[in-house]
Amino acid sequence: MSKRDLADFLRRRREALRPDQVPGTHPPGRRARRTPGLRREEVAALAGVSTSYYERLEQARGPRPSPQVLAAVGTALQLTPTEREHLSRLAGQAPLSTDTDRASVPADAEELLHRLGPIPAYLVDEREDILAWNAAAATLITDFAALPAEERNTLRLAIRLSDTLCSAAAGAEGEFARQSAAELRMTSARHPADRALGELVNEIAALSPDFAAAWRDHDVRPRPTLRKRLRHPELGELELERRTLLLPGTDLRLVIYTADPGSASAAALARLEPS
Repeated sequence: MSKRDLADFLRRRREALRPDQVPGTHPPGRRARRTPGLRREEVAALAGVSTSYYERLEQARGPRPSPQVLAAVGTALQLTPTEREHLSRLAGQAPLSTDTDRASVPADAEELLHRLGPIPAYLVDEREDILAWNAAAATLITDFAALPAEERNTLRLAIRLSDTLCSAAAGAEGEFARQSAAELRMTSARHPADRALGELVNEIAALSPDFAAAWRDHDVRPRPTLRKRLRHPELGELELERRTLLLPGTDLRLVIYTADPGSASAAALARLEPS
């Protein structure tokens, strides 16, 4: 159980809720609010626990909450299913993964990559390390095989290639950084002892303000589809959708790049000739 992370997560989710979003709380005009969001006593009342007990949770001084208490607090804070799972892991009510070694790629998953043909795609593990890719992805993004293993990571690549491959679309790149932080937040709850993951988070947070802000906010809401702009040396600027699909029975995710049908980017992708 990570009391500090649990406390921080609860506090940030409480502060993100507006009183007018929650039935039964005092309207803003009844008493001046010195802090954003709901008060601790309001969350406690909604969850059916004492104010002192909830305060101890937010102060990282409380005992391990029961599944029933977590469910009630999750309802009070209007958490999504993904946030509820994350809350359970932080509170030590969900099994932790202990295997932090690089995942192996099933043969059928690698075969799927190559069957996608001209569609750029690669496989990543929970640390966002790129474990396998097809020729179209290597042609679109970079020659992954020529990189040291530690550099085959989507976040490290996004920063290293920012001046040559990514356009100046700050909004799109900021959203990618925020989504990456959300994914790694969930991974850190499953692998709290993964030192390599901690080093990666510290490295990227020092380089990306968007990533650092999302990490501090405990944003764990997944967004399986993101818009990205890439500047390819031969195809020019491309506007693509980056789709992420979880491979059943594994911790691996398939990332594919597609373009809107009939768009200039789709026509450019069709001219992509994998090496």
